[in-house]
Amino acid sequence: MYVILVGGGNVGIHLAKKLLAHDHEVLLLEKDARQAQKLATILGDEVVFLGDGCEISVQKACGFGRADAVIAVTGEDEDNLVVCQMAKVMWKVKRALARVNDPSHEKLFIQLGVDDVISATGIIFNMLEQQISSDSLVPLAAIAKGNIEVVEAHLSHRSPAVGKRVRELTLPVQTNIVWINRNGEGILVDGDTEITAGDEIVAVVPTDHAEELRRKLVPDSN
Repeated sequence: MYVILVGGGNVGIHLAKKLLAHDHEVLLLEKDARQAQKLATILGDEVVFLGDGCEISVQKACGFGRADAVIAVTGEDEDNLVVCQMAKVMWKVKRALARVNDPSHEKLFIQLGVDDVISATGIIFNMLEQQISSDSLVPLAAIAKGNIEVVEAHLSHRSPAVGKRVRELTLPVQTNIVWINRNGEGILVDGDTEITAGDEIVAVVPTDHAEELRRKLVPDSN
């Protein structure tokens, strides 16, 4: 499957890594030259393309016409919407997915033909509505400012978190583990929840500390 990612921030780079690990053909599009150069050193020159994903000439050069999916994950909702609309209307891409930073834009994205909309704020509020305990409070003020990231991590027996209770973990500041998927069953988290091998953990973390959290949970992920 050929997947084009637009936006080389934290979401874009980790999604690219995961797709590449599953043997998909991936192109990560980033318009900032310095960031694109940094990404190329991590992912490889053949994976990163420097250009504005909203420009038709760039889309043509990237091969939008043969893409199986286009995923727009920039920090600007307007750009994400334009990219997905152009992918669907001009290039007839089967799947167009967009990150939505302002949850009030979700309905508009869907009405304008975006196949799937991902809102980190929406995910977090859904978790809160499912009666997450007070031991796992989410800093809503930070979420409103858009600097919180939802991190998922699948823990092997090598994870230093395995065998510890949540309250015993040394997590980055303002980080909360809010959900654990264990053997196909969701578990609400409190301070006494013990982490086991095979757990899929969902956490909310300040964007600046997301990579630190991944290293603590899955030290062999990079």
